[in-house]
Amino acid sequence: MNAELAWFKSSYSSNEGGTCVEVAYTWRKSSYSGNEGGDCVEVATCPHAIHIRDSKLPESAPTFTVAPSVWTEFLARLTPPA
Repeated sequence: MNAELAWFKSSYSSNEGGTCVEVAYTWRKSSYSGNEGGDCVEVATCPHAIHIRDSKLPESAPTFTVAPSVWTEFLARLTPPA
């Protein structure tokens, strides 16, 4: 598991000072990702968004963000029916 925290400034903060807050989320590497490279993905879950990125380029990879309901539907379609 990747314990890296990603910090970002609140949208309510401005560049003029005043009350500012930063929040963080934790990136988790997919259980399908190995240490030999290949297709790897990391996910950071937040209450209102799921962030996805390539684990091979964690600092420079663009993130893809979806709503939790979209992520749930995606995972449901990956799981074979019982």
